[in-house]
Amino acid sequence: MDEYEAVVYDLDGTLVRLDVDWDAVHAAVVERLDEYGVDVGDRNLWDILDVAAERGVKDVVEDTIAEFERDGARTSRRLPLADELPLDVPVAICSLNCEAACRIALETHSLDGHVGSVVGRDTVAGHKPDPRPLLHAIDSVGGDPERALFVGDSESDREAAERAGVAFKWVADRTARLAADEE
Repeated sequence: MDEYEAVVYDLDGTLVRLDVDWDAVHAAVVERLDEYGVDVGDRNLWDILDVAAERGVKDVVEDTIAEFERDGARTSRRLPLADELPLDVPVAICSLNCEAACRIALETHSLDGHVGSVVGRDTVAGHKPDPRPLLHAIDSVGGDPERALFVGDSESDREAAERAGVAFKWVADRTARLAADEE
């Protein structure tokens, strides 16, 4: 990690696994939107957020998702890559989860003291793969995108890094390296 001046991690699936039944979240969101007469068809949760914003009920969707995420953060499971912390460089989180859930999960697993900044889906405008949240996370710990690393587990993480001009590593690659270092 010496070649980087800042490291940004995705949260869910990277450092912890939130205990969230995403199918239940989707069903709850669809039910809530139905109360407002908003039909979302078979859209995925993140596309539903966009539709809700267009219809002026984004807060209803955000609140519903965030409630599940906060609950899931309290009962989340720590993943092996969390043992990589602390690092000798500033660390930030850039997550598609809400900021409060990220903070709860970090506190639950005593990781909060190793993280200088948390950027959730509700922290700045846009969400991954939009590069703005990642760039904000890097900037908030005093990093330079050209000298930062983003570690994640999804295609949207990889795409956000590419669009931001930030080096990217898959969590599986980092976890394998941790295991090799322990041998």
